[in-house]
Amino acid sequence: MERVRKHIIFRGSVQGVGFRYRLYYAARANGVSGWVRNEYDGSVEAELEGTEAAIDLAVEQTANGRFVSIDFMEVRRIPIHNDHSFEIK
Repeated sequence: MERVRKHIIFRGSVQGVGFRYRLYYAARANGVSGWVRNEYDGSVEAELEGTEAAIDLAVEQTANGRFVSIDFMEVRRIPIHNDHSFEIK
């Protein structure tokens, strides 16, 4: 399976609801590497690297969390980094 890397900006009810930690655990459980951080405008920015299916599953698992509401996702593919960990910045 081909690895891809996606830069995603999540908008909605994504800060103050455990979003970054949910994404961290979902990414690790699905073999996805990268990072996630809060932005000053209330959005959450992330880079996720793994198979397309693994990234989609990690995002879906995060979106299904209590109090989380993703209203919009801005997604674009970027070059892979071949990193092997996931961090909260």
